[in-house]
Amino acid sequence: MNIYDFDLAALGDLLKTWDEPAYRAKQIWQGLYQHLYNSPEQFTNLPGTLRQKLAENLSFSPIQVKLFQDSSDGQTRKTLFELPDRHLIEAVLMRYDPNTNSGKGRRTLCISTQAGCAMGCVFCATGQMGFSRHLTSGEIVAQVMYYARALKEEQQAVTNIVFMGMGEPFHNYENSMAAIDRLNDADGYNFGARRFTISTVGLVPQIRKFADEKRQVNLAISLHAADDAERLAIMPVNKRYKIDDVIQACRYYVEKTHRRVTFEWALISGVNDTPEVARRLASRLKGLLCHVNAIPLNPTTGFDGQATDRQRAMIFKETLEQAGIECTIRMRRGIDIQAGCGQLAGAPAV
Repeated sequence: MNIYDFDLAALGDLLKTWDEPAYRAKQIWQGLYQHLYNSPEQFTNLPGTLRQKLAENLSFSPIQVKLFQDSSDGQTRKTLFELPDRHLIEAVLMRYDPNTNSGKGRRTLCISTQAGCAMGCVFCATGQMGFSRHLTSGEIVAQVMYYARALKEEQQAVTNIVFMGMGEPFHNYENSMAAIDRLNDADGYNFGARRFTISTVGLVPQIRKFADEKRQVNLAISLHAADDAERLAIMPVNKRYKIDDVIQACRYYVEKTHRRVTFEWALISGVNDTPEVARRLASRLKGLLCHVNAIPLNPTTGFDGQATDRQRAMIFKETLEQAGIECTIRMRRGIDIQAGCGQLAGAPAV
């Protein structure tokens, strides 16, 4: 059993079956999430007999590092993990220079929620590989704890976590939310809800459920097209959930939470980067509390579309802003090690 799959109550129930006092659960919880212990031997405040039970019954290393790669600028690290059933996933640490206005010293983790992905977006390496399985909540949490320990050794800490790695988080809704709740727990890792961002291709029922829960977690929608025919050509999910349905769900989310929605937009040269497309997008988003986060397409072997150049990207941004829609052009990170958005494939880069 993966110890990170337990919430505090479940951990207490397990210890009760071992005839251990209830307060031991809190000690283990704080050891895991405050002190970042990753082996029973480190819990020196526990009796030896309990440490032995933990070692015999629970896994403290549910994901194994196969390899890691650093980008040429040293700012991005991609790690390949192997799961107990030998499926592979990738997660990314992105460092931002504190001397830049955009960076502000952030240490952002991009973590995976599935091995593969069932959504089939044609420009995404994970979508091109197909779906293998959902990750458990503990396998999601374990990615964060791995990087938290690595950063602690450098006297640094995680500042932001984005559920934008391999997989569709809302397809694995319960486990994704359980992972957030575990990491957010005030008696444990205590990672602020507003420092999480969860990204979805637009699974409408889950957007509405998320809205009803009124979480403070940031919501991002992968949109990438302003009309249904164009979106369906690159995102099969549009066959089930049309753009109007997605936008209406986003309006419901804003109404329920009063929080801004971010729309992610991979700028593909000559496809979705023209002023005309920007104007159509602005028309759809009119009156919605939102922000467009655009990034030139990251290359993948299974898609021959090209990234928008900087001039076209700036015209797209300016067209949106003239229509009253906020837009940011994101800088691409880790492209040389296939660590950028849409590039994670759960296999070592050649």
